Amino acid sequence: MNSKLSFFQKINIYRETGLKVIRGFCNKIFLKESKGFLFVGKRVSIHNRKHIRVGRNVKFEALSEIQGLSTHDLVFGNYVTIGYGTQIRPSSYYGVGQIGYGLTIGNHSSIGPMGYLGCAGEIKIGEKVMIGPKVTLVAENHIFKDVYIDIKNQGVSQKGIIIENNVWIGTDCTILDGVTIGEGSVIGAGCLITKDVPNNSIVYDKRDKVYRERLS
Repeated sequence: MNSKLSFFQKINIYRETGLKVIRGFCNKIFLKESKGFLFVGKRVSIHNRKHIRVGRNVKFEALSEIQGLSTHDLVFGNYVTIGYGTQIRPSSYYGVGQIGYGLTIGNHSSIGPMGYLGCAGEIKIGEKVMIGPKVTLVAENHIFKDVYIDIKNQGVSQKGIIIENNVWIGTDCTILDGVTIGEGSVIGAGCLITKDVPNNSIVYDKRDKVYRERLS
């Protein structure tokens, strides 16, 4: 712990951490799998726990919503952090319609505050991935080819999203279905990503048109 913190600041941190551990213990006993400490913040919503697997020292920060209903589970590796107010939803809370695939998040990866992960199609996030605040991942697209049929009744496609190891995604980005972001890449704040990003690339145009290699 930082030596510059006052005694009372340290006491408050220990107190808050202890409460998160207690909340975590009350939740982890209902999970499909839990390998270590689970830290749960205030007013966290965890649904369908039997479809959720967590590693060691996983953190669900305050007001996050974790909806477990999926065909392939939600899997959180060791030292994963889900930020304040983030929503993870593979399926409807009410169990209507198609049950979503789910997601996997690798060791030491984090999702920033107020994120949204729609994992109706598979979302696979590698290790040591940093995802900033207000990032949206949607692994599903509505089909709308037929102008004579309501879009709502044309179904969906689900190709999935892959984010490989050691990626940094800036704040307020949107990543759409079918995208793979290659290892070591950096996505600038506010970008809309609709196509694959090669390894070790930097994307800084708002519509993912401009690339340069990190190694150049």
